[in-house]
Parts: sequence; structure tokens; C-alpha cells
Amino acid sequence: MNILRAFAVPHPPLIVPEVGRGQEQNILATVDAYEEVGRQVADAAPDALVVISPHSVMYADHLHISPGSRARGDLGAFGVPQVSVQTAYDQDLADHICAQAMQQGISAGYAGERDPDLDHGTLIPLYFIQKYIRDVPIVRISISGLSYQIHYQLGQCISRAAQASGKKVIIIASGDLSHKLREDGPYGFAMDGLLFDEKICRIFKEGDFYGLLDMDPDFCESAAECGHRAFVMMAGAFDGWEIESRLLSYQGPFGVGYAVASFCPVRESEERRLLERHIREKERKRLERQAREDPYVQLARSALEQFVRTGERIDLPEELPQELYEDRAGTFVSLKIDGNLRGCIGTIMPTQSCMGEEIIENAISAAVRDHRFSPVTVQELPLLTYSVDVLGDPEPIQSMDQLDVKRYGVIVQSGLRRGLLLPDLAGVDTPQEQVHIALQKAGIPSHVDYTMERFEVIRHW
Repeated sequence: MNILRAFAVPHPPLIVPEVGRGQEQNILATVDAYEEVGRQVADAAPDALVVISPHSVMYADHLHISPGSRARGDLGAFGVPQVSVQTAYDQDLADHICAQAMQQGISAGYAGERDPDLDHGTLIPLYFIQKYIRDVPIVRISISGLSYQIHYQLGQCISRAAQASGKKVIIIASGDLSHKLREDGPYGFAMDGLLFDEKICRIFKEGDFYGLLDMDPDFCESAAECGHRAFVMMAGAFDGWEIESRLLSYQGPFGVGYAVASFCPVRESEERRLLERHIREKERKRLERQAREDPYVQLARSALEQFVRTGERIDLPEELPQELYEDRAGTFVSLKIDGNLRGCIGTIMPTQSCMGEEIIENAISAAVRDHRFSPVTVQELPLLTYSVDVLGDPEPIQSMDQLDVKRYGVIVQSGLRRGLLLPDLAGVDTPQEQVHIALQKAGIPSHVDYTMERFEVIRHW
């Protein structure tokens, strides 16, 4: 095993004294744990570090690996440009990781570099590690909007790349936990924030990496975390290995969770082939889910699958509920893969002869006409989950006080620009957030006059 060990670390700039200006005294346990990480890295004397950061260049469908031979960064964004870090990049190891990713069909590599400077998710760990060992080159990898499974598989690629290059590697998974631990924190308070941090701390204590891979994406979004995908990628590097794990510290005094943990491989273990287990479990859940789908969702699935496979539109099937033939309504069809949106298209008012035809048309559009995504492929069909929202009639409202994000969707309009946001969406907790997102979707500046309507939906899963 060429992965010597790995560390999960946070990246609060205020633990740097020049930034914290005394506030670092409130999280000394985190600082002390970081110093321990630095000592352990120095004692292990790795050939290279792989630093996974959620604040490097991030794409929805691509895992970015920083190109070049060297990089530097400073904390100027936090008021102290004199605190800087520089490092060499291990181009050979990065090339090996790219090659392994290509073999696995994973979109990962050097394309899309926008900012060559080190981000603070990379800089903070290196600030502490370089106190104890310098001149160790790094590979900087970003997270993406791709599934947890893809991030885990890239972790496997990192392990294989270390083996192929003959280098001894330490992985640094940089990420804070929930940002919703206190009302006066950066995103307010949410119970899911506390629950997320409790779950991550248990996983880190027990080395339960399957718990990372299997976590609900909506739960993670509700917790407003930033490190989970970095931790999943780190976990993938240990697939098939029993590990020794230690939670070195956990604190959250400013409304953000900071955990430091260490992981060391012990021995190979068939029971720890977690990706195989995850794939089997996903297939079991997929079959169960399809067996529970109601006729609305079955119709959306049938329409989408036939169009993606053949390019042909299905005829409206027989033996559907009578309202699908007789009623007319606006509908939205939403597609997800592993909890991540894969397409969503709908109509505010009916445009087809009946609700069944409306669902067919919007299902096809969600698959191939949502400009935010590439068209759905045949290979993705088994991975898709569907929801169909049937919209009630919109009613004008005068104030956000008349909104309830769980019950009502909102339509905003200014001139010819119109934007809609469905109700009960993960991460949308207040009417202000709901209206703000709807305005953004419509391209309506928040300072101009606009009207609002609310509507209810019946959601079919």
C-alpha cells in the first residue's frame, strides 16, 4: 500500500494567528490537532502529498487537477497578504492519476484551470505541515458536482497511481463540516447541521467509510457542509483495506464544524471493498424504488427512456389514471443521479392537450433540452430518479410573508422575464432564499419592481 496515511482537516483561516488576532485561542484543540498532523506527516516522510480541496477550481461534471510545476497563494482575501505558502507540484504523480482516471472513464484532469493560486482550502493545511516538513511536492485536486461514487472511484485512482509511480503518498482531505451550527453563524442554524457533524465524527472515530459513501446528498446540502466529497475521495484510496482511525479533535464555536482525523492502513480486507457493496445496494434500492413508482412517474420514465434510446416519442399509453387523459395542468419533471440534479424542465401553464401529454413532453425536455446539462445518455438511464410535480393555479401575492417554502412554489415576473422555483427544495429554507433564486433564474435584478405569485403542487415520486 503506497498510501501511507490520510488526514481529514478543516481550513478556517482564523487559526492562523495573523488572521485570528486572538480568536484562534477559542479553537486551540483544532490548532493542537493540526500541529499533530504536521508532526505525523514529517515522521512519515512522504514522497508527495495529495491535497483535496473544495475551494479549488470546481465544475459540475469534471474533477480538476491543478497543472503546472509550482504554485503559491496567500491570505490576502482575509486581510493578511504577508502570510503566504508556496509549493512544487508533483507532475509525475498527477499524470499517473489522470491516466488512471481516463482508464476508468472518469472526467478528471488539467482542463479548465482558472486561478493558479493556492486556495485557502489548500493553503491552510500546507501552512501547518510546512512547519515540520518542507519541499514535499503536492497534487492539488478539486471536488465536483459529480456523484459520491465518482469521487470515491477517483480516490481509488489516487491509490493505484501511487502504486504505479512507486511513490509514498499522504492524502490531505480539506473540508469544514456544517456551517449551520448556530443562529449567529454564517448560515444560521439547522438541526441537520448538528446531526451531520455528529455523524461525521462517529464515522471518523470508527473508520466507517461506507457511511461517507452512502450519505444522503439532500442531508449534506441541508447541513451546508463543504468537506464531504473530499472525505469520500480520501476514503476511496483505502478501498479494500482495514484502517486505524482517530478523531483528533472536533470544535464548532463559530457556527462551523471543524474536525481533524487521521487514518492509517492496517491490512487488506475483502470486507472493506465498499464500492462493490455500494453498487449492489444502489441496484437493490433502484429496483425497490421503481416498484413503488406511481403512474405519473412511470409515464415520465417510459417517455424519457424510449426517447433517449430511439429518438422517438411514445404514444400516450392506455390504462393510466383518468385524470391524465382528461385534465390539463402545468407539470415539472425533475431528474437526479445520486441526489444531484440531472435535469428539470416544466411548464407553468398547460401547453398540451392533457396532463399525460404534458408529462411526456417535459420528461423528454428534461433529458435533452435542459441547457444546464449535456443530454442524458443510455448509460445513465439506470441511475436516474424521477419526480413529477403537478402545479396548481398560481395566485398573486403581495408579500413574502404569504409564502411557505415547504408548501408553496413562487413565480416572479418583471416585464417579459419570468422565473419559477418549486416548493420543498433541499437547501431552500426561507421565502427570501426562494424568491432570490427565482429572480436569479429569471435574470431579474433584485432592485427592480417585480410581481409574485404562489402555487401549490402535488409531487409524485
